[in-house]
Amino acid sequence: QERLVESGGGLVQAGGSLRLTCAASGLSIGHYGMAWFRQAPGKEREFVAAIKWDAGSSRYADSVKGRFTISRDNAANTVTLSMSSLKPDDTALYLCARDRQIRRSWTADASPSYRIWGQGTQVTVSS
Repeated sequence: QERLVESGGGLVQAGGSLRLTCAASGLSIGHYGMAWFRQAPGKEREFVAAIKWDAGSSRYADSVKGRFTISRDNAANTVTLSMSSLKPDDTALYLCARDRQIRRSWTADASPSYRIWGQGTQVTVSS
């Protein structure tokens, strides 16, 4: 069974840090771009960060630039999102996703570009 499983979410005070991990099972992420999206209650899913299949480039939403870092370990089949200086506006369900295209030469920030999704991990930032 192909699965992406996110972990590492939780409740944190504003200004704090969290590290989210996305672990793949039953599928390989090695040749695919990976991304994190988030969805807050009553809001549309929004792009957070993406990393190219070979880790040669990454892309971030303006709202998280300088605070979040996406990385990957293809040998371990995992992707990580390190978040710091968290704000209440960062509160959301965070989902990881695998690109539908193998070895895409650029990083996609649109959700239709991703085919396999995890169930998400909740991040709540208190003020």
